[in-house]
Amino acid sequence: MSLVRTSRHGGVTVLTLDNPPANAYSHEMHRELDEAILAARFDEAVHVIVLTGAGDAFFCAGADIAMLERVTPEWKYNFCLHANETLCRLEQTPKLVIAALNGHTVGGGLEVALAADLRWAKDGKAKFGLPEVALGVLPGTGGTARLARLVGRSRAIDLMTSGRTFGVDEARSLGLVDDVLPAEGFLDAVVARAQDYCPPKKASLAVGLIKRSVTSGLEMDFASHLALERELQQQLFRSRDAKEGFAAFNEKRKPAFEGR
Repeated sequence: MSLVRTSRHGGVTVLTLDNPPANAYSHEMHRELDEAILAARFDEAVHVIVLTGAGDAFFCAGADIAMLERVTPEWKYNFCLHANETLCRLEQTPKLVIAALNGHTVGGGLEVALAADLRWAKDGKAKFGLPEVALGVLPGTGGTARLARLVGRSRAIDLMTSGRTFGVDEARSLGLVDDVLPAEGFLDAVVARAQDYCPPKKASLAVGLIKRSVTSGLEMDFASHLALERELQQQLFRSRDAKEGFAAFNEKRKPAFEGR
C-alpha cells in the first residue's frame, strides 16, 4: 500500500499523505514523498504541487512516535537527516507548492507544511502547533529554522517552548496559514485555485523563479540576492511566456501562457 498517493488534475499534481488514522510519517513515507517530489520536479506538465492528508481529521500528526521509541539514536539522526533533505527538495523545487491543511497539523506535520510556499487550511476545529518539547525533544525536521524565519525569533521560541496548540484563526493571525477555505469541498476548491497558477492563466515558469528568488535569496546578503534576481530575470526574458506577456500587453488582450 502506498503511503503517498499521487493524482493529476491538469497542471496540478496532488500528493496525499496516507497513513491512517493520523497520517503519521515514517522513513518509508518520506522515501515515497521524496520520489514523488522528484517526479513532479522533472515532469514538465506539472506546474503546481499540492500536498494534503488523507481523510478529514489529520493533515499529518508528525513522526510515528512508537517507531522512534524502538530505534537507536543513530538511526533517529539519519531519519531526521533524510526528512530534512526531503523537505529541502520540496522547498527548492522551482514550482509552486501549496499545503492543503485538511485537519490537525501538529509536530512534524506542521514542519512538513512549513516547507510549502503557501498554506491553505480547512475551516474547522483543527489544531496546529509544535509540541515536541513535551517529549523532551525539539522540532527536528526544520521546525526551529523555518518557524523562526516565518514568525520571528521570540514568537517562535514562545510557541515551541510552550508547546501549546491553537486553532485555525490563530494560525492565520500568526502567518502560519495564508488562507482558510470552507470545509465543504475543501480539496476541490484548493485544486481549482491551484490551477489559476498554471498555464494558460499564469506564466508558471515566472511563478517558479519568483519562488526560487525569494527562497534562496533570503539566505543571502542583499547584493547577492539582487544578483540572483537579475540572473533569474534574464532567464525569463528569453522565455516564450515573456514574449507572449509583452505582446499581449501591447495588443491589449489576455495572454495565453505555455509555461515555457
